[in-house]
Amino acid sequence: MAASRFEMNMVDFKSNALLLSDVLAVWDVICPGTHAPQSADETTDKTHIVFPYEGLYVHHVGHDEAIADSSRVLFLNEDQVWRMSHPVAGGDSSLSIGLTPEVLVELVPGELLASGGRAALNRCALRLDARTQALAAAVRHRLDRGAIGGMLEAETVTMGLIRAALQGHAPDERRITARSRKLVDGAKLVVGADLGRRWTLSEIAAELGVSPVYLTQVFQRVEGIPMYRYQLQLRLAQALQRLGEYDDVTDLAFDLGFSSHSHFSAAFKQTYGQTPSEFRRSSGVRRG
Repeated sequence: MAASRFEMNMVDFKSNALLLSDVLAVWDVICPGTHAPQSADETTDKTHIVFPYEGLYVHHVGHDEAIADSSRVLFLNEDQVWRMSHPVAGGDSSLSIGLTPEVLVELVPGELLASGGRAALNRCALRLDARTQALAAAVRHRLDRGAIGGMLEAETVTMGLIRAALQGHAPDERRITARSRKLVDGAKLVVGADLGRRWTLSEIAAELGVSPVYLTQVFQRVEGIPMYRYQLQLRLAQALQRLGEYDDVTDLAFDLGFSSHSHFSAAFKQTYGQTPSEFRRSSGVRRG
């Protein structure tokens, strides 16, 4: 294995290096979720592209913040100070990819790069589509299992994941008001705290002190998808990670709030193009 120019020294985190090369590094990072209200200042000497896949937390950069969950990819920019908090118990897990400045500048579309040619992105998060979620899960499973045929392939599929995450980036979010973003983030926290619960729109709106109609309109405007789609996306993303924990996929379906195995399997195939069993086989998901 090539010598790595990357380090990850994180006292409060458990990290497992899945790939270390001279141009990029991939870690599976697990956080216990003990940061309340916020962690101490954190920084990194190289930009990291982070794919949360379990749990959620809030990523704070100055006065800005973003909900970090499996529907988004986050950017921890070099020399940028951030903090994190865990308003929902349970901690979180992420696939974190560090890139050398040279590779990052070449790989990231120009409209997403920070000004002045810095090896950083000009925002802290982007929305992920379902296919990229599946690709991120497959890359993590394959790297963790050693089911990739060598360093060249591992580097190539990792860069392919980054390209997929960035190529269909979200429109300029500066037109979205802070009040609207705060309301939507509140809804995300309510839904994400219990993915197995079959929430009604009225229940979520009551938790936030707004009308169901207003919540629906604001969520659609900010996220570009209805709230039920957001919840479905989180549930299916969780299924991508937990398929190896269940012998009977029906049990997983019920635990994630689906009404039946057939409902879960149909939604999974419509979203990812494979049944849960097919994805488990093709991605080398480790069972047990």
